[in-house]
Amino acid sequence: MLPMAEVDVAELAAGVRACDRAAIGRAITLVESRLADDAEPAQELLAELLTDTGGAHRVGITGVPGVGKSTLIETLGTALTEQGHRVAVLAVDPTSAMHGGSILGDKTRMTALANDPAAFVRPSPTQGELGGVTRVTRETILVVEAAGFDVVLVETVGVGQSETVVADMVDFFVVLMLSGAGDDLQGIKKGILEIADLIAVNKADGDNTDRAANAARDYQLALHMTQPASPTWTPPVITCSGLTGDRLEVLWDHVVTHRRLMSASGELDARRADQRVRWMRAMLTERMRSRLAAGVAGLLTDLEAQVRADELTPTAAVDRLMAAFDGSEASARHR
Repeated sequence: MLPMAEVDVAELAAGVRACDRAAIGRAITLVESRLADDAEPAQELLAELLTDTGGAHRVGITGVPGVGKSTLIETLGTALTEQGHRVAVLAVDPTSAMHGGSILGDKTRMTALANDPAAFVRPSPTQGELGGVTRVTRETILVVEAAGFDVVLVETVGVGQSETVVADMVDFFVVLMLSGAGDDLQGIKKGILEIADLIAVNKADGDNTDRAANAARDYQLALHMTQPASPTWTPPVITCSGLTGDRLEVLWDHVVTHRRLMSASGELDARRADQRVRWMRAMLTERMRSRLAAGVAGLLTDLEAQVRADELTPTAAVDRLMAAFDGSEASARHR
């Protein structure tokens, strides 16, 4: 990928604020870029837009493949735009661990929403990030908020990785579940229960309606075994159908009620503040990892070969890498 051409940050920011789709796409491409030449203008752009962010409902939606995330998001998003909302969907696509390619197919799965003038659908490759969330999804949220979208839906790939990554960048975290797949409770991990703000048993339509209701009761019992993360909010369990739209208004009512209660208690501001600090720490970890890898690249290859051949323990290899890195850092400081 080549770096973006000379970026007029003020002009690009103005285009984003005007909700110019080309400008929004270009801004997101800039903040997604891993190229060193794009880093400074990307941060300048975010600083320019920062005062226009923070007003949207940030909702994360996860669930196993096949649970119907894309269908539900399209139906919910369309209903919200009909009510006057402007909806941005950040659909995080899986990236192949083998060759780095990604499907990027959410625009084809959400054709109605993608063509809705009050909506914006942006598929992004995960680039191998834990939890199926891109390295820069947080920055992308800021861009679409600055563009005036008051609802931001973040869809994760839901492949069993740690979903705390997406829960830590949204205000409300929805976990979609299915019924009729054997032991329904087997699909719930304690960690998911602890971070869910709502559990929705999807595909509660037709012959599956009763099974979905039974599964919802089981999930409600499972929730009783966990301590709610907030004294203000007890996660509800509902049934719904992304296909028919049934009870999606109930789901959205919970999102709105949660925001009202959390805002009144001060927990929403505190949650976002904690998220920003954890975001900073995550970025620091990534930068330090990259810096370490660059500083000891040649030695790393040699030590990996020795560890692979069982000639050196992993601990001893790390000790040597850190010693080499500390030495190079000390040498750089004395130049």
